[in-house]
Amino acid sequence: FKAPSRDHPALYRDLLRTNRVHWIAEEPPAELVREKMMECHFRFRHQMALVPCVLTLNQDGSVWVTLVKPARAITPGQFAVFYKGDECLGSGKILRMGPSVYTLQQGKNREGSPKKEEIDKIEPAT
Repeated sequence: FKAPSRDHPALYRDLLRTNRVHWIAEEPPAELVREKMMECHFRFRHQMALVPCVLTLNQDGSVWVTLVKPARAITPGQFAVFYKGDECLGSGKILRMGPSVYTLQQGKNREGSPKKEEIDKIEPAT
């Protein structure tokens, strides 16, 4: 897929799944085990800014990563690296992605409210 521009909504995602995460200090962090979810930060490129996210732990040790705001050009095969403050918690390889912002927008447009032209065609009740 080639997007028409660098900032096309098809390039942005806010959900991804990793394989089994390799945790560094705690396997997995106690908060994640206890709450089944945990707020932290994530990056998938070395120099990129950290992105706030919520991790949801799966039975097999993989995680779903829900980003607070969509990130551009996440690709399966890259590594998601998780941080709490300055501490690197661990990493997992990105296996699957949620729908793109573009796909989500298309869905909203289809099921959304009627367009003005459609409303104008509706006969007023008498």
